[in-house]
Amino acid sequence: MTANVVRWRRYGDGGQEFRPGTRAYRGGTKVYIVDTYPGTGHEQVSTIGRGRGSGRWITIDTGTRHLHAFRARLVYSPAVLRRAEAYGAPSRSREEAEELAALLERLAADCRDTHHGAPHPTPCLCHACLNAAE
Repeated sequence: MTANVVRWRRYGDGGQEFRPGTRAYRGGTKVYIVDTYPGTGHEQVSTIGRGRGSGRWITIDTGTRHLHAFRARLVYSPAVLRRAEAYGAPSRSREEAEELAALLERLAADCRDTHHGAPHPTPCLCHACLNAAE
């Protein structure tokens, strides 16, 4: 499966500040999801993507709420395939990957909405507000 990192995420007390992307990834970066943690409600996923600073491939756990546009895709990149094999990523059928992508998309949207209990600042750059404006 693949997903993209949100361009802006809410941060700080009550989510009144914004940060681009995450600490490890730039906003909009395409990441490959190699595993999830069902015991914690899929709040974290293991991802492979190009790092923010060096541009090298990294493998890191990322919060599901910081990702969007989950989809099932075949992986052709040899670097990603080597990292996924070294990680011990489970292989999934196309149907399983599509079901999990739909589940993760719903969970990520719910987590983004409920993580910060305070109302959104004006103007708001968070993923939900930017997509609602389109």
